[in-house]
Amino acid sequence: MNSSLTVPLYRVAHGRTGDKGNRSNISVIAWHPELWEVVCEQVTEQAVMRLFADRKPSTVRRYLLPKLKAMNLVLDNVLDGGVNDSLNLDSHGKTLCFRVLEMPVVVPCRLESLLAGPTA
Repeated sequence: MNSSLTVPLYRVAHGRTGDKGNRSNISVIAWHPELWEVVCEQVTEQAVMRLFADRKPSTVRRYLLPKLKAMNLVLDNVLDGGVNDSLNLDSHGKTLCFRVLEMPVVVPCRLESLLAGPTA
């Protein structure tokens, strides 16, 4: 019997994002306090750096906000020079959040009832 399941992060957390210059801020907020540990264990600086390897961020920093069950991810040099300097229309803050929320995460089956979204 499998004691865990793999789901996209958006079932575990939601996000907010913004950008300033060539820096993207992506907040990840657990849907339920009991899901916070899953988010912290798996949405690491290293995992986010791997996720955005094609965009070559110079740094990824993670700031934990445990009382809010949230984190802020700061990715430097990931926006093709920034909104005003880039000809690329879809590489900025809002779309990068969706990439993070698609990350697969492993959740213990005992927490399945706390997940958001469809079950199939």
